[in-house]
Amino acid sequence: MSEDEKLWKEYKATKNRAIREKIILDYSHLVKFVAGRLRMHLGDYVEYEDMLSYGIFGLIDAIDKFDYEKGVKFETYASLRIKGSIIDYIRKLDWIPRSLRQKNKLLENAFSELESMLGRPPTEDEIAEKLNVSHEELDEMYRKSSIVSLISLDDYFEQNHEPNVRDLSGSGNESSPETHYDIKETKRMLAEEINKLSEREREVISLYYFEELTIKEISNIIGVSESRISQIHSKAVFKLKNKLGKHRSQLFIK
Repeated sequence: MSEDEKLWKEYKATKNRAIREKIILDYSHLVKFVAGRLRMHLGDYVEYEDMLSYGIFGLIDAIDKFDYEKGVKFETYASLRIKGSIIDYIRKLDWIPRSLRQKNKLLENAFSELESMLGRPPTEDEIAEKLNVSHEELDEMYRKSSIVSLISLDDYFEQNHEPNVRDLSGSGNESSPETHYDIKETKRMLAEEINKLSEREREVISLYYFEELTIKEISNIIGVSESRISQIHSKAVFKLKNKLGKHRSQLFIK
């Protein structure tokens, strides 16, 4: 039995406060990592310190409910619960306008209609003209579309953020021919659409989703502000989701 397993076994048996505090300290970096990545979707709308506070609640909840005997890595389990706790907090904020999804729908419809009419993806100028908004207002719509992706995960976190252990341990039905084909086709379509993005958009997508860097790390590498990185990411993800379909939205919440 590893040292970690001994620690979890002792905590499960005793619920010792000192052990609990040690585990919180050992895994507090997960809260910073998850909050740092969610900032890509939120930009300046939510205070980072607030996300850390609610992320800690998620970490504590994960510690209290984790069962090491199920063969799931605690990092994976805790990350989901931390993310769920932060998203719950975001969904409850009063600043989220009720019209957010409606505005996102307007943007999606404008993009689809122009693409159908033009036979190609529309430019920023064409979308702005279609919606009768300025480029600054259009950028804001893109950024808010990213928030819609976050607060639309109601079903995923409905069961008190309880992840499916079979899914986490990799023993689900991913081996079925239909699922295997679906995953393969999604990857093909995704790669094809990523190649159509601008060079800067491809760079941000690669660093965020494949290198798994935070918005701050990407900002340092590319040399532009975090706000600008968030803006580039929002536009790129909007284009990709529009192509892959709404049911693929969860690909872009990491």
